[in-house]
Amino acid sequence: MDNKFDAIVVGAGHNGLVCAALLAKADKRVLVLEANDQVGGAAITREFAEGYSVSACAHLLYQLQPEVRKDLKISTRLASEDMTTIALADDGNHLRLTTDSVSGVSDEDAEQYRRFRKRMTRFSDLLRKYLNKPPPRLGTKDFKDLVTLGQLGLDLRMLGKEEMQEFLRLIGMNIHDEVTERFESSLLKGAISLDAVLGTHLGPRSPNTIMTYLYRLAGDHGRSGVPAGGMGSVSNELAAAARGAGVTIRTAMPVKRIVIENGRATGVETESGERFESFTVVSNADPKRTVMELVGAQHVETGFTRRIHHLRAKGNAAKLHLALDGLPTIAGLSKKDYAERIVIAPDEHYVERAFNPAKYGESSPDPVIEMTFPSFRDETLAPTGKHVMSAVVQYAPYSLKGGWSATAKAEFEAAVVRTIERYAPDIAERITASELLTPADIEREFHITGGHWHHAELTLDQFLFVRPVSSAAQYSMPVDGLFLCGAGTHPGGGVSGAAGRNAARTILNGEKAA
Repeated sequence: MDNKFDAIVVGAGHNGLVCAALLAKADKRVLVLEANDQVGGAAITREFAEGYSVSACAHLLYQLQPEVRKDLKISTRLASEDMTTIALADDGNHLRLTTDSVSGVSDEDAEQYRRFRKRMTRFSDLLRKYLNKPPPRLGTKDFKDLVTLGQLGLDLRMLGKEEMQEFLRLIGMNIHDEVTERFESSLLKGAISLDAVLGTHLGPRSPNTIMTYLYRLAGDHGRSGVPAGGMGSVSNELAAAARGAGVTIRTAMPVKRIVIENGRATGVETESGERFESFTVVSNADPKRTVMELVGAQHVETGFTRRIHHLRAKGNAAKLHLALDGLPTIAGLSKKDYAERIVIAPDEHYVERAFNPAKYGESSPDPVIEMTFPSFRDETLAPTGKHVMSAVVQYAPYSLKGGWSATAKAEFEAAVVRTIERYAPDIAERITASELLTPADIEREFHITGGHWHHAELTLDQFLFVRPVSSAAQYSMPVDGLFLCGAGTHPGGGVSGAAGRNAARTILNGEKAA
């Protein structure tokens, strides 16, 4: 009896924990198996040098959905803040952005930004509504799907004729054209461009980058925060909610395979040889790993395997952690500014040039950077008087020419430090230890195929109705009893919990229908 469960969730990333908790709250006996020693997937806090801890991959909280907070009674201390984004300027006259205002630009640009944000947040609110429900199937006669499609059409109409036309015009466009049409400030155009491409294999001139910008806003209008204790505190609270609902969580238990018998999932087998039985198996792993490794191509139709194989899922963002003996000096910043989000993206052309080498398997010699000093807010992350810098850096392609050798990693890290030195001349002499995680390292540590944050590129052909592919867009796989709940499903990545919540509701609603 001990090895039999109503549901087994593979992976204790945040979506897996949300899904497990909601299934358990519906009186299901649920087991979660996690390969690593701690829960959280890519949203963990860990030590990278003696005395220095950091949010290992995800480092800002800005998308955790209100519905998830409400369903699991997540504490308000994990609410997103409105961190100011400071875009660094060579002359120290930095740009400062909040969710509804900008300083350091002309009055005309400030007014244009206000109008731009008002429109974009309205469009993101429409998008957010559909992030928190399973996407409808196209070409279906199912009543629920038809109602959802009809509601989508009605919501678009309710924007008004002009705004509906603008939404449909913008959704597939690139962010470069929009920002160059609206703004004069190079720093403003660069900062918005960076927000649109973070975590993607896209540049500002790439189609779909307005959609990715809207996706970023669909959490809490882009408000971001650094939770006390790092992102691991978010995962720990989700795990506590799951355990409180009765979920059994076992760490250091990598799953070797999902057991398929007579065309349906019947349980899982771990690397150690233990077997657990359930007629409902939910994979929080990415779609490629789930199908190609855990299930096995022999258990699914050839066309489906081919579509999963061809998912674009190669990461392009690296993570750099620096242990510092003190805060670096950046001209134009006051001490309190080190509590904010700081970006290096001087203009939209700089961001595009940074992307260009990645098209050919090369890293950026002049990368774009999002950095924070989390120890400024949370003294527990570094020894007294010392600090941690956490930076997301683009572009660092997964499939680097020649591979991510020790030499290649050292060269890219040096390029990042040189870029920061333009604004913080003493950064190099402050460094006492460092850690660079390339997409290859992210793949290895967090078991994400291609090291991609979103488990699959976030573009219109891999979004909503067709994420990850059309025949698995509603969390149910073409194997009875097998479901997906991770970032490779609708709506995508980011620490939002939406995919896990949607998957749990799909499973429970399916049981009711049966």
